[in-house]
Amino acid sequence: MPEHVQERKPKISASRKLMLKSLMVAKAKEELEQEIVVKEDEKQSYLSERAPALNTSSLSLAQLQDLCRELHAKIDAVDEERYDIEAKVMLNTREIKDLNIKVLDLRGKFKRPSLRRVRVSADAILRSLLGSKHKVSMDLRANLKSVKKEDTEKKRPVEDSDWRKNVEAMSGMEGRKKMFDAAKGPTQ
Repeated sequence: MPEHVQERKPKISASRKLMLKSLMVAKAKEELEQEIVVKEDEKQSYLSERAPALNTSSLSLAQLQDLCRELHAKIDAVDEERYDIEAKVMLNTREIKDLNIKVLDLRGKFKRPSLRRVRVSADAILRSLLGSKHKVSMDLRANLKSVKKEDTEKKRPVEDSDWRKNVEAMSGMEGRKKMFDAAKGPTQ
């Protein structure tokens, strides 16, 4: 590693940098003002084209009524256009929302909504999955194997006798009583 590292000198001085920033801000401000003026001119030309100035002073009552009917018809047409455009905008926003959700799913950064516990029967689950095809009610106990209690009782006979009698009965079998007595030890 070198013992002394030279500090890098900036290519532009601070005063020059400040001057350039102020020039950029001034240029952006001018462009913004020009843009506002252009938009205002476009708005005025559009309004003069779509809605010319009305001269109602020299019109008779019948002509005023006809003019009102024409204006109402134009208002209705504009309202229909506005409604159609709002419907398209709502559809597009919904579509954008769905696409954003798909993108988040693909990325794996999906915020899971808080889930609530809902009690649903097996029939309701099958109906929601299969739709109208589900006609058989699901009886979960019908498929279980039946077990007879009599068979289990025959396998394990229960003796209600004294345990001492069992020990004496076991004494003849290969000296188990001797082993039992030996385990007791000489303490008796």
